[in-house]
Amino acid sequence: MLTVDDVLEQVGEFGWFQKQAFLTLCLLSAAFAPIYVGIVFLAFTPDHRCLSPGVAELSRRCGWSLEKELNYTVPGPGAAGEAFPRHCRGYEVDWNQSGLSCVDPLAGLATNRSHLPLGPCRHGWVYDTAGSSIVTEFNLVCDDSWKVDLFQSCVNLGFFLGSLGVGYIADRFGRKLCLLATTLIGAISGVLTAVAPDYTSLLLFRLLQGLVSKGSWTAGYILITEFVGLGYRRTVAILYQTAFTVGLVLLSGLAYVIPHWRWLQLAISLPTFLFLLYYWCVPESPRWLLSQKRNTQVIKIIDHIAQKNGKSPLPDLKMLSLEEDATEKLSPSFADLFSTPRLRKHTLILMYLWFTSSVLYQGLIMHVGATGGNLHLDFLYSALVEFPAAFVILTTIDRFGLIRPLVVSNLVAGTACVVMIFISHDLHWLNITVACFGRMGITIVFQLVCLVNAELYPTFIRNLGVMVCSSLCDLGGIITPFLVFRLMEVWQGLPLILFAVLGLVAGGMTLLLPETKGVTLPETIEDAENLGRIAKPKENTIYLQIQTSEHAGT
Repeated sequence: MLTVDDVLEQVGEFGWFQKQAFLTLCLLSAAFAPIYVGIVFLAFTPDHRCLSPGVAELSRRCGWSLEKELNYTVPGPGAAGEAFPRHCRGYEVDWNQSGLSCVDPLAGLATNRSHLPLGPCRHGWVYDTAGSSIVTEFNLVCDDSWKVDLFQSCVNLGFFLGSLGVGYIADRFGRKLCLLATTLIGAISGVLTAVAPDYTSLLLFRLLQGLVSKGSWTAGYILITEFVGLGYRRTVAILYQTAFTVGLVLLSGLAYVIPHWRWLQLAISLPTFLFLLYYWCVPESPRWLLSQKRNTQVIKIIDHIAQKNGKSPLPDLKMLSLEEDATEKLSPSFADLFSTPRLRKHTLILMYLWFTSSVLYQGLIMHVGATGGNLHLDFLYSALVEFPAAFVILTTIDRFGLIRPLVVSNLVAGTACVVMIFISHDLHWLNITVACFGRMGITIVFQLVCLVNAELYPTFIRNLGVMVCSSLCDLGGIITPFLVFRLMEVWQGLPLILFAVLGLVAGGMTLLLPETKGVTLPETIEDAENLGRIAKPKENTIYLQIQTSEHAGT
């Protein structure tokens, strides 16, 4: 009897079929990047000031440059600890009165500008940008600046809620159906976001997009890891995640060419309708079909893979059997993730690792903050840092497995946070360098924990396990902005202390997980429970039984 991996060895572990499916599904990963971090360009906040009626006319009459106009008509920075008046408050002056001088228009109203009354921006704002964002269109500044955070929290909330539902759908009704349904809904919600008439509808469409987009990415991830053989499983999983980094790089270029948020959102969303072509290009996972006892379809797909890879079909492949104590099809449930002691331990540790990865990844970016340089270049440089992380993973996991690199990467990220606490603010270059090491470390963790997560669960709850555990990543994404900025109000180094503790503890907890190097993907709960233990004869596993014709050659 042969396992699924044994059959893939015969029909091709990474032949033309798998390569075609891999490159096709990688487009999903790249398309997910603008949804995950698109807020950087969709909701950028340019320099702004109060719109004061009469200022533009006075500036034209006097022939002021922009610098002079700002100097004469806009308040300067407030006192330490005070909000910035130049952004949110303006002089209570009638700029249309004819007695204002072109040299110093406020000199005749008060001997000292600080004595002039300031008021809120009653007539809106002027934004110093050639493009547009949801901030400039809906005036999400000053007292309404928190609405930008809510916009991003909605997509993370969608990720979180979708993780709980979409994972079940993928395990219950199939990876392909889940992929197509979430792709269609995600594309439609993306277009609706681009044409949203007001802020409320914008939030609703963004939430809907979050509900399905992560499920689409994860379904593609599970599909590609189940299509390939054991020897290529980890490599394609890592490169699939690296395609996300490619999406980040492409996003920076696209946002530079299209500076208006509605057109940018359309440019991101419309191409995703092409993913519906996967209906004809990508078959269902044979592993999932076998776990559901849909043997006839499995045979057809295996024959198709063999044909695409230039291999001969397996001779007289007529019978597929799932030898279990119970004869019913395996249906996933949330309780299965906690059904045995080891599965329970693995689930809780993976949840913590996902949560920690999100908090450190996003938290480090937020803590370093804007450098004041070019937005597109800064984003591009930060994205490029992630490519060496993939290289490190590919050159180490075959030699050391997954667990040791995961431990080291967590410790590197945590240690980088500790070092940053003691670096002087004057040594900006050193601070950024150490932060980049931390960013690389936590990027490695992000990629490895996804791979480990998929390899610790049996087939019929694999997608559910990844989605549920990774939902803690989304929970971390929801609270991280508030966590970082509230702690920084107390002391700027306080978030780094939290990050360091989370990273170092994660490194220690990772040691409790079993190594999966060279281990066949578990097919049943018993297989998952025995991971890391001394191998025993398999009683409950998925087999492909090959019956050789007795009359061959007659």
